[in-house]
Amino acid sequence: MSTHDMDDTACIDRFQFMTAYGATLIDAGRTRFDLWAPSLEAVDLELEDAGSEPQRLAMTDEGEGHFSIEARCGRDAAYRFRIRDDLAVPDPAARAQHGDVQGASRVVDPRAFRWRHTEWMGRPWHEAVILEVHVGTLGGFAGAAERLPQWAEQGITAIELMPINEFPGARNWGYDGVLPYAVEASYGSPEDLKALIDTAHGLGLMVLLDVVYNHFGPDGNYLPEYAGAFFRSDVATPWGDAIDFRHPRVQRFFIDNALMWLMEYRFDGLRLDAVHAIDDDEFLGQLSDEIGNTVELGRYVHLVLEDERNSAALLESAFTAQWNDDFHNVMHVLLTDEYHGYYSDYSEQPTEGLARVLGEGFLYQGQPNGRGEPRGAPSVYLPPTRFVNFLQNHDQIGNRAFGERLIELADRARLEAATVLLLLSPPIPLLFMGEQWGETRPFLFFTDHRPELAEAVREGRRSEFAAFPAFADSEVRATIPDPNAEASFSTSVSEWRDGDEHQQHWFDLYTRLLELRHAEIVPRLEGAETLDAEVLGDKAVHARWKMGDDSVLSLAVNLGDTSVMQPVLRGHQLFEWGTGEQVTELPGGAIRVWLLEAGV
Repeated sequence: MSTHDMDDTACIDRFQFMTAYGATLIDAGRTRFDLWAPSLEAVDLELEDAGSEPQRLAMTDEGEGHFSIEARCGRDAAYRFRIRDDLAVPDPAARAQHGDVQGASRVVDPRAFRWRHTEWMGRPWHEAVILEVHVGTLGGFAGAAERLPQWAEQGITAIELMPINEFPGARNWGYDGVLPYAVEASYGSPEDLKALIDTAHGLGLMVLLDVVYNHFGPDGNYLPEYAGAFFRSDVATPWGDAIDFRHPRVQRFFIDNALMWLMEYRFDGLRLDAVHAIDDDEFLGQLSDEIGNTVELGRYVHLVLEDERNSAALLESAFTAQWNDDFHNVMHVLLTDEYHGYYSDYSEQPTEGLARVLGEGFLYQGQPNGRGEPRGAPSVYLPPTRFVNFLQNHDQIGNRAFGERLIELADRARLEAATVLLLLSPPIPLLFMGEQWGETRPFLFFTDHRPELAEAVREGRRSEFAAFPAFADSEVRATIPDPNAEASFSTSVSEWRDGDEHQQHWFDLYTRLLELRHAEIVPRLEGAETLDAEVLGDKAVHARWKMGDDSVLSLAVNLGDTSVMQPVLRGHQLFEWGTGEQVTELPGGAIRVWLLEAGV
């Protein structure tokens, strides 16, 4: 049944999530406004009308810092909250802005969009093959929607959007956002975002959203001016005072935000950025519980963590999976021989590290890192699908000084073998946009800040690399691209080029591997568990998994330069790459994947 067949009440119930904050459209001519401002004694609502002075209305103090008012205005009305005679601020829970983060907020009608694929209930997690994308470099929501058919045809089953809530300027990774509920105006309208999601669902694609609940960006965050209780001064973070997740109102702000994305925009899941900076597992559990109790029965919604703590307990039931930085980092060391920065924690015995990651999930399971700090917890008992593995993502590319992709840093044969390992092993694979066709253009860190903030960001970024031997010289550091330069953004745009033999080679390889994954691996993934993993030689590992149908998947990979003895592989060969005519040995840059059927 489509929304065209539903009455208005049904549309309201299913496609408008009633948050405790922001502007709620009651009917065509009335809107309710709610603001939590515990630092203030009075707040006025200002309704803006082009060509005339704003209408200023006193809000009612409901107690405990909650101010509200019902006003005569409708969809697209421009408004702010006047918190001082000299300061009017945007709504922290605005669903859209008239312009940038400093501008007026806009009343949005969540029921304006008519969904076509209302029967969509998502896909089970074990079917996920994720492509992380930056909407801005794709031309906004409409531009991203145009690329969906190619992604779906290649075998991608989920796209993950880097943060799309309002940030300063028109160019940003999204992690500098300050209005978590508002859709970034430079990408399109709330309706444009819904059209992207609706189109994806029609093609069988899940859509996940990266959300940032651990901090606010440096420009446009006015919460400290009227809601000091939102933060705690006793805990410092790289972004200032920590958000106080102990406070019920703060919890409500973020839980409602998550539910809005999932219920109103119909996202299929969320990736929670850097939850180690939240460091409040009780809140994370509450968030997971409320989502589970709110979404429709039978609908698949997936919650994925980024968590430097490697907290295995969160993956037992509350969360679907975690980005596995350990897999990426040890693979990067093996493929590039780079040992600086955080890769130094993976420089000792990286082959053994890969065996542990493939055999147990996390590498760090409580042992101290290079700073002597214990990290992680035992993870061997977790199913392999609790881990999202990747060779590249926005962080690992864009936080390099020149944004080089792995294809520019690694030997081609070994990168091809690593790609087979990523796509034909049981953990959930994640790709970064362009990776699936061997993109060589960089992905740089880019912003669009005010001049004074742009200068601070530029110099701060360059100083971060001063500890690296390659950037010890200040003149060399000065060559690091300026994040605020428009060229840093335009250079980062990934493009498919018809007739490009290099891109076609990689596209065909990824397509072939994803066809095999969906045919042979995915149907066996539910109930899969790790059996063991062993070192075969320098940069060579053999791993085995017992699949959900009791078959055994075996994988032997050699990322080194020297051939190693072929382990005993039973069953039939699913795939081989780079092996040539070798039968008893596994050459460098080669991989074999075998499947032993149950009962054989």
